[in-house]
Amino acid sequence: MKVRDFCSRIIVVAEPGTDLRTAAQMMRDNHVGALVVVDRKEGARRPLGILTDRDIVVAVVAAPGVRPEALRVGDVMTSELAVVDEYDGVFEAVEMMRDRGARRLPVVAGDGTLVGILTLDDLLRVLAAELEGLTEAVRSSTAREAHQRQALESRPA
Repeated sequence: MKVRDFCSRIIVVAEPGTDLRTAAQMMRDNHVGALVVVDRKEGARRPLGILTDRDIVVAVVAAPGVRPEALRVGDVMTSELAVVDEYDGVFEAVEMMRDRGARRLPVVAGDGTLVGILTLDDLLRVLAAELEGLTEAVRSSTAREAHQRQALESRPA
């Protein structure tokens, strides 16, 4: 299964010059914990970084002497961005999240434009469904085997 098949196509984005209060309001209004920070060129959005609610709290609110009103998204965002290609599979995405310690990955097309976002929750839903399918396969196999054994045992000798 490819990332493009289950990532969210609804992406809340901000530009590096967006003030932090506006960014926090965007998160609240859209019920998300992160904004993908983008550069817009010729109508295309390319991810530059990601800003999480945790970034705002830890790097700004909890930091002594920091004035949030003086900062912009570009000052606080994580710029060492991990992205996943829309044609990557589930396991490549899991590996990327694990290796980079990321809970969210912007999803990009081959030309680097933003096409979606993949969250840890998205992956957990997909993997849980796959595990449920495997569990059902084991149940089905066990039931089939029991039925075949019963049929053999009930045959006249």
